[in-house]
Amino acid sequence: MFTIEHDFDATVVTLIDEGEAPLKEDVIVNAFDDCVTVEQWDPRTNTVVKLTLSPAQLRDLEAALDLPEGIYRLRKE
Repeated sequence: MFTIEHDFDATVVTLIDEGEAPLKEDVIVNAFDDCVTVEQWDPRTNTVVKLTLSPAQLRDLEAALDLPEGIYRLRKE
């Protein structure tokens, strides 16, 4: 399950783990004009872990999800 919210400066997608235990903590994706952040609560350290991706990194990740193992470089068309 997931939710989508539109804030003033970002679109926020929350991914909620459903299924059999053990479940993972929710993942929050914030899409800004210049970056995308991915956050998840880490109960072991009692902190939020945050990852920041540039637009180019996000495009590469999107492409990588549909490709077989290997090394790639996206070209602008």
